Amino acid sequence: MAWQDFVFLAGSLLSVAFLFPTLRDSAACVPRATSVPSMLIGAVYSFTFLTLGMSFSAFGAFAACSMWSLIVCFRAPGADLADAIAARTGGRWSLLADDCYRWTRRLFVPARYSSDRYVNAFE
Repeated sequence: MAWQDFVFLAGSLLSVAFLFPTLRDSAACVPRATSVPSMLIGAVYSFTFLTLGMSFSAFGAFAACSMWSLIVCFRAPGADLADAIAARTGGRWSLLADDCYRWTRRLFVPARYSSDRYVNAFE
């Protein structure tokens, strides 16, 4: 394990931290011409680092690739997936926060009734 592995990891995690506000901002509009190449570069870097035995760097590059993938899905102009989820949730919370709330609620709060295990579209 070389120190360079941790330097690349730190750089990738820093880029993830800088991308997070873009993902949270529902008014953000990132063109696919920017986000798709960045996503693909992150995937190629992740694979390359993994084949070089730099597993921490590979994880960091994969995390950056994942963030760009989410930006492609939710913050691209005319993102149909984001519009469909926003219509389902009523737009009262940010999309990511709403889904995280439901996932953690399912994990940590036991269901009182069998119907509580399923998501109600009208909540």
